[in-house]
Amino acid sequence: MNTDGTTTAPHPLVSPEELAAELAGQAGQAGRPGESAPGRLVLLDVRWELGGPPGRPAYEAGHIPGAVYVDLDTELAGAPGAGGRHPLPELAVFGAAMRAAGVSAGSRVVAYDGGQGWAAARAWWLLRWAGHRDVRVLDGGLAAWRGELTTAVPEPEQGDFVPRPGALPLLDADGAAAVARTGLLLDARAGERYRGEVEPIDPKAGHIPGAVSAPTTENVAEDGRFLPAARLAARFKELGAADAPHVGVYCGSGVSGAHEVLALEAAGVRAALYAGSWSEWSRDPSRPIATGPERG
Repeated sequence: MNTDGTTTAPHPLVSPEELAAELAGQAGQAGRPGESAPGRLVLLDVRWELGGPPGRPAYEAGHIPGAVYVDLDTELAGAPGAGGRHPLPELAVFGAAMRAAGVSAGSRVVAYDGGQGWAAARAWWLLRWAGHRDVRVLDGGLAAWRGELTTAVPEPEQGDFVPRPGALPLLDADGAAAVARTGLLLDARAGERYRGEVEPIDPKAGHIPGAVSAPTTENVAEDGRFLPAARLAARFKELGAADAPHVGVYCGSGVSGAHEVLALEAAGVRAALYAGSWSEWSRDPSRPIATGPERG
């Protein structure tokens, strides 16, 4: 516990081996898998792919025992619109989804997806931003899991989690522009989208002027697991994070950007997320757009 009475958030990643050990330990305790008793482990299955099939059928075909399915598009994001393709969800909707999954104030939460890590990181960021400290992402996702799978759908007891936003820094469009001018704003999209060579999704191609290209794919190794903290720290130091007074991140719609914020935290760097990201910025005709390798 810290001197101000708060507790320090755990490391944002948990290995498959560590999770298996935690689940084995919990299995020896009283109660059903997925129960929301204080201190119990709550698993969130957040399988999702950009433009891909829904994740629910994959969950129903097999998931880690005790995991509850959470839908990114409807429970971890609001309706698409002027605020982007994946704006933040309404707090009432998000809170209800987390309570239905069994999340309580004292729960230990682990989110996982199919392996890319983007969707799980979105759940991690939202819970952390909304005031829940003990939340981690399964490193490598379900692709790295070697334990058993089940088709049994748990019925967790209703949790008591109440979102209290503001625990992690959040940027709007003006804030992102300010960070690009005075600090370090990282663009987590693929380099060709940053340079404006292609834009498969959003209205216009390019990047926020002053932003630095930092594809989130470079945060992970070939097996899909995050690079060691020292290597992540070296990467972000080279990009200028060590000397920047403020660090911000954006992506296409605030999903892969959460993955970059998680990588930064693993490297010891606190960063703010521009949730609207390029899908919001590029829809506003008043916002300037840069192309080419401006920086990074």
